[in-house]
Amino acid sequence: MEVPEEIICVDCGQSAHRLTYPPEEGWEVGDIVAYRCAGCNDRWDLIVEEDDGQTPDHFVSYAAEARAILESRRDQKGDAK
Repeated sequence: MEVPEEIICVDCGQSAHRLTYPPEEGWEVGDIVAYRCAGCNDRWDLIVEEDDGQTPDHFVSYAAEARAILESRRDQKGDAK
């Protein structure tokens, strides 16, 4: 099972790098993997789950969607002034 070296931080959208070294016997379901964000310095502890093959190639999180909405509203307010 593969675990990514880098993920995207849900809070700030920057790269979070893996802190946890791969186990000698490989990753297994239930293992905890820690990541640290390079932007906001948040730590993310994720649990390895089975790959069900249903994750889309391009996944947009709720946080990214909310950020886009807020940015468009901010831009609209800036145009109104």
